[in-house]
Amino acid sequence: MPGRGGDNGAGPGRGRVDLALLHYPVVNRQGETIGSAVTNLDLHDLARAARTFGVERVYVVTPYVDQQELFREILDHWLTGPGGARNENRREALSLVRICADLDEAVARATGRQGRCPLLLSTCAKEAGPVWPYAQVRRRIRAGESFLLLFGTAWGLAPRVLERADGLLPPIRGAGDYNHLSVRSAAAIVMDRLLGDDREAI
Repeated sequence: MPGRGGDNGAGPGRGRVDLALLHYPVVNRQGETIGSAVTNLDLHDLARAARTFGVERVYVVTPYVDQQELFREILDHWLTGPGGARNENRREALSLVRICADLDEAVARATGRQGRCPLLLSTCAKEAGPVWPYAQVRRRIRAGESFLLLFGTAWGLAPRVLERADGLLPPIRGAGDYNHLSVRSAAAIVMDRLLGDDREAI
């Protein structure tokens, strides 16, 4: 069932924001539901952007055991191995990452840590549901509501994920018809719009 922020109250100050990167269920070019492979670059860049903008957790979602093991090897290198000893900033960013077998686990972990079920907001390159303007979500975060932002790999989130979400963030549009941002680029733009410096225009 969808995550409901409700009126439980988050106390004074900004609400909590987490991010989930789904490798399943996502779609391919033909719109078929598939699972995608993990990439080292996504893991690093998402973690660094999340740490920069104050996102509290990055949940990497994949049901594939071999992919989970690969992620753990990468994280171990940077959190407890030689990578972290050489680059403390990278270790700090990657400490936000958690590996989950499915979206249910990510929602449960976010709920347990936040103390309530967060609202689920999906992302898509096209409008595929009730759109929540960035300014509205930004205000709700500042009012104390908590969110889990859902990003898809491959060609985007599967329809059942979009249907499960409480709302959809507006597509990111560029200067022309070309619209093929990497997920890490799109996520950084979304985080800036929702959590960036007040002095910057939205």
